[in-house]
Amino acid sequence: MSFRIQPAAPARPNRCQLFGPASNTKLFAKMAASAADVINIDLEDSVAPTDKDMARANAIEAINAVDWGNKYLSVRINGLDTPYWYRDVVDLLEQAGDRLDQIMIPKVGCAEDVYAVDALVTAIERAKGRTKPISFEVIIESAAGIAHVEAIAASSPRMQAISLGAADFAASMGMQTTGIGGTQEDYYMLRDGAKYWSDPWHWAQTAIVAACRTHGLLPVDGPFGDFSDDEGYIAQSKRSATLGMVGKWAIHPKQIALANEVFTPSEAKVTEAREILAAMEEAKARGEGATVYKGRLVDIASIKQAEVIVRQSEMIAGS
Repeated sequence: MSFRIQPAAPARPNRCQLFGPASNTKLFAKMAASAADVINIDLEDSVAPTDKDMARANAIEAINAVDWGNKYLSVRINGLDTPYWYRDVVDLLEQAGDRLDQIMIPKVGCAEDVYAVDALVTAIERAKGRTKPISFEVIIESAAGIAHVEAIAASSPRMQAISLGAADFAASMGMQTTGIGGTQEDYYMLRDGAKYWSDPWHWAQTAIVAACRTHGLLPVDGPFGDFSDDEGYIAQSKRSATLGMVGKWAIHPKQIALANEVFTPSEAKVTEAREILAAMEEAKARGEGATVYKGRLVDIASIKQAEVIVRQSEMIAGS
């Protein structure tokens, strides 16, 4: 372990982030009543250019008027390469109340992108006397973003989470696919004439997880485009959870339950983790640094692994 201890990520559930376009006001009440941990009101890709001003006004009204319960409430602003983003930030912070928790910044390619938004947000908070600091989540959606992901993770004390935006990321990387997340038909290995599909997003997800864990952020998997494919969504989510991601986006309400199930530690996993901790306590009492649990070696590193599962379970239960 380095002398510089990794900071802990924010202790809040982030199993499912539900997205909905701010241009469709009928969705707000349904989103608030859903089982998603995080609500992302979208001003970006799901809103047509001609509807940007109207969508922004809708989002502000919804933030102020809708009962969002204990949801973590986020708004995805437009990208810094558009003429819309500065007005998104200014109007949200000047007109929306303190119920807004977070701004999601899309297509972040370098730490300076986050700095630009941070400077504007800070100025408005000071000018308006806002006492609740706005947090940031950014989306890695480009070759530049993944190349600079650690600097992005360290770019601002407002940073809380990083997501992978698979579609724009694939386009930026020149990947020959139109799929959004999941395994891809032409990305396979051959063994004895049989095809085995691997995960083309694995390395990018791992880079995001490492950057997030280094700097105390929440790593989140992004969208899965085929919302008719429950099995594919679950498989992608399980891979992401195994890598250390804490949750996944839902672009359709049916994906909420799937994400919550995968990213909530099962009763069996929690029971096993508690048993490992108990076995290690007994070993410590005997002056031993390791012991055998169900035929396999467990040691001090096993304690850390088990504690991750137990803490996550307790946090979700407490929420």
